[in-house]
Amino acid sequence: MAMQLTGSNFETEVYQSDIPVLVDFYADWCGPCKAMAPVVEALAEEYRGKAKVGKINTDDNQDIAMEYGIMSIPTFLVFKGGKVIKKMIGMQDKRTLVAAVEEAL
Repeated sequence: MAMQLTGSNFETEVYQSDIPVLVDFYADWCGPCKAMAPVVEALAEEYRGKAKVGKINTDDNQDIAMEYGIMSIPTFLVFKGGKVIKKMIGMQDKRTLVAAVEEAL
């Protein structure tokens, strides 16, 4: 299951992670975000132990969304060593997300 990220655990789970992290910036009211949810959950299962997959609600964590210039959702960021190495805006097919995570491994 994808972990729920918040302002209180973002630094520990993302910046200090020793494995790559795929972060899904979403909101509960966002239709495309809901459509992506099963794909995000599948990736969380497939990469368990190799990479982290997390979701962060932009309505509840506007400061983090602003820090990364999130203007539209869903937006997916791949972090490695605490730095963003890839940004994908809008709905993505699973292959694209897999390729981004694989690139970070």
